[in-house]
Amino acid sequence: MIKHMITRRKLFSLTGLFILGFILVNCRINVEQDNIQEPQSNKLLTIWWNRGYYPEQEEALKKVVAKWEEKTDNKVKLLFFSEDDILQAAIEGLEVGKTPDIFFSERADFTLIAQWAREGKLVDVSDVIKPVKKSYDNTVLNSTYLYNKVESKSSNYTVPIMQQSIHIHYWFDLIRDVGLGEEIPEKWDEFWLFWQKAQKVLRQQGQNDIYALGLPMSINSTDTYIIFKQILEANNVQIVDQKGKLQVDKPAVRQKIIDILDWYTSLYKNEYVPPQAVTWSNSDNNTSFLNRKTLMTINPSMSIPSSQQEDEDIYLNQMRTIEFPNNPNGTAPKYLVSVKEPVIFTSSPNPKLAKNFLSYLVKPDNLGSYIKGAKGRYFPIMPELWKDPFWSNTKDPHISVASQQFTKYQTRLLHNSINPAYSQIDSENIWGKAMAKVLTKGLSPTVATDQAIKRIKEIFAQSKT
Repeated sequence: MIKHMITRRKLFSLTGLFILGFILVNCRINVEQDNIQEPQSNKLLTIWWNRGYYPEQEEALKKVVAKWEEKTDNKVKLLFFSEDDILQAAIEGLEVGKTPDIFFSERADFTLIAQWAREGKLVDVSDVIKPVKKSYDNTVLNSTYLYNKVESKSSNYTVPIMQQSIHIHYWFDLIRDVGLGEEIPEKWDEFWLFWQKAQKVLRQQGQNDIYALGLPMSINSTDTYIIFKQILEANNVQIVDQKGKLQVDKPAVRQKIIDILDWYTSLYKNEYVPPQAVTWSNSDNNTSFLNRKTLMTINPSMSIPSSQQEDEDIYLNQMRTIEFPNNPNGTAPKYLVSVKEPVIFTSSPNPKLAKNFLSYLVKPDNLGSYIKGAKGRYFPIMPELWKDPFWSNTKDPHISVASQQFTKYQTRLLHNSINPAYSQIDSENIWGKAMAKVLTKGLSPTVATDQAIKRIKEIFAQSKT
């Protein structure tokens, strides 16, 4: 049993956001800012920020905040929220007209930000982006450019600070011990068969409680649909085109979804996935893997290896992070990325001061230190920050490999930034529900897919009203 087992975020259900209240954890702090042309010493800047996964991440932000206050004589009230509570707090605040000056949630980019921009609830931050625009790569810039239906315009409504993608982790020592060698196949079919073969070998050796694949298949887990969307991407299935128009009515797209859902759920039916996977919350695939109940798992951040950094033997010798196999058609993988972005609500009491602070935060030196505080869970969005040896150190078998997913391969934003309606697809966990209908209700993949497509079309139709 692993000593340093991770405890990850609790169940997240965006559908329940309107029921739950919000919880604040108060923490008063100092700040700093560059780019201040009109210091406003009597202003109090309020920041609501996603609690860091590690203490180092919060401390890195506090340092930036403390220096900013010292230079400007402004005061900051920094409120840290859990990952589950912060979106709930924002919705409640918007309903009563009491919002912070700056808001940051690690889930908002693929859930609510595009919708807030469309509804005219976000401040245009083009003047924050412009001075550092050349420092960002194009994918990141695309994430911040959103449509405001109220003002009938598209503009920059977020300030990108870091990004994440989807990663594969496996127990190197278990694979080595069963005699399967150190090379993991790069071809798609061979890759998935490799883990199935490994499980069979373990079964022959009497290890009946270790499964090949830690794949979430639950409506209770956001990981379920994020991972499934990466599988769709590998198979070149685009639910919407580059203009945000639905493609699910196309027979070829529908058939591919059916085939992929059938293949994905068959891994569970054939007992290569733990039986509990249909009820997992977000933390459970981590827990199962870290307890050595699965040989391999996929996770939409680097939280699994990062949780083991204090145990060098586990981190350096027993566990590995690897790239995705080549796509079924033989092409190199394209990784889905999620850009993490603070925003300023139009109801912010001090929008000008909020912009000044964010302008200071995104200075490369400050931003680089903050991202490293996350211990490799998130990654840089400015090319110059990749020059830091922290990201390319080959002695680290996890961060150096994961970094290549951003620097060596193509990346693509989640569709939420193209069409806000896609956020509702995720919040309802349409793909998780389709899996549940196949695995727990006995529906065929064809029927489950058609029901998913029907609901997706309803969501998009409603978004136009």
